[in-house]
Amino acid sequence: MANDETGSGKPFDLEERTAQFGEAVIDFAKKIPKGPLTNRLIDQVVGAGTSVGANYCEADDAVSKKDFRHKISICKREARETKFFVRMIVRAVPELREAAKPLWQEAKELHLIFAKIYRS
Repeated sequence: MANDETGSGKPFDLEERTAQFGEAVIDFAKKIPKGPLTNRLIDQVVGAGTSVGANYCEADDAVSKKDFRHKISICKREARETKFFVRMIVRAVPELREAAKPLWQEAKELHLIFAKIYRS
């Protein structure tokens, strides 16, 4: 796994980075107490967070530029949705605020990365 040159320690390889992000979302979801208020939020954050990497893998195997851009747009959207649902989870379970911060930040960074790729 290659790290980027900025020394951030984050993988430069987007496939690996998005896979690690999905794993982090799953680990975070395990900390959320289940209940009527949180069950739907758990499903949403896991669905969106793991979809980022799955769609990036599909984009990487795209058969055309149009197909690639479409899959990248899904990655961008799912990263933004993950950020949104992390915020809602923190509202529902305030004691998870500190655990949520790095996940929210990574979702934000991935959204920006995919937005830049989409515009290119």
